[in-house]
Amino acid sequence: MNGNNIALITGASSGIGLALTRRLLSEKWQVVGLNRSAFPVDDPILQIAAREQRLREYRADLADFQQLRQALELILAQESHLDLIFNNAGGSLPEIRYSPQGRELHYELQTVAPYLIMMELKELLRRGEHRKVINTSTNAFATLRQFHVLELERPASFRKLFGPYAATKLAMSLWTQEAGPQLFDQEGITLLSVDPGGNNTMNSKNRGGLPFFLRPVMKLLFPDPSTGAGLLYEAALSTHNLVPSGAYLTKGAPATLKFAELGAEVLARVDDIYRQEY
Repeated sequence: MNGNNIALITGASSGIGLALTRRLLSEKWQVVGLNRSAFPVDDPILQIAAREQRLREYRADLADFQQLRQALELILAQESHLDLIFNNAGGSLPEIRYSPQGRELHYELQTVAPYLIMMELKELLRRGEHRKVINTSTNAFATLRQFHVLELERPASFRKLFGPYAATKLAMSLWTQEAGPQLFDQEGITLLSVDPGGNNTMNSKNRGGLPFFLRPVMKLLFPDPSTGAGLLYEAALSTHNLVPSGAYLTKGAPATLKFAELGAEVLARVDDIYRQEY
């Protein structure tokens, strides 16, 4: 890759996002981090890249529209183009919480915010070379037996990992599948959602959102976040695994989504939020 390639990564300061940041920097990419939390200060790779201006950071709580709007305005003003967007920020919370806009926090962060970021930064993507948006999904929604679009914003019940977290990741993959073909035809932008598989992303900040029985399993058996980062990287940059815009990838291959018939309804709702509220 040449040094002019630029990737934006949300949630780039920890877990899979941090591993992806390190990989892209090692391959001479420039990385724009859109993060709630700061990058680690004791990482020499990041510090050198920051001094060289190959790593640039914008800070915002992505579930807060006021903060997100301010950050995106700065990105539009200060970045010349983007080649890739990785909508990677997310996480499993220990209970139901709500965003400043009044919607359930998993939904605002994992379903709505990626759409707003994509729509606002399309102009920069059109100037880039690769023109891809990779939305980090999951396979946790394979356990869902029912899915109600209207309950995404205010869930009637809660389960760690397999409740609102899984449902809102599915919703994101559904709007990705619905919007992907049109986005490619009209804008030349490829849109994918990608399951990075199980990764050991557990730390003191996020373990509260994991069911207790999964904590030792994740610690002992799940691979380093660089594994999931590799799957996102391959989806974005592999030349031998071309898939149509809108596809959902798990284990590196296209897969069928549950409740696909509700994709248009999910897309209509997030687009309505974008146009009427954002």
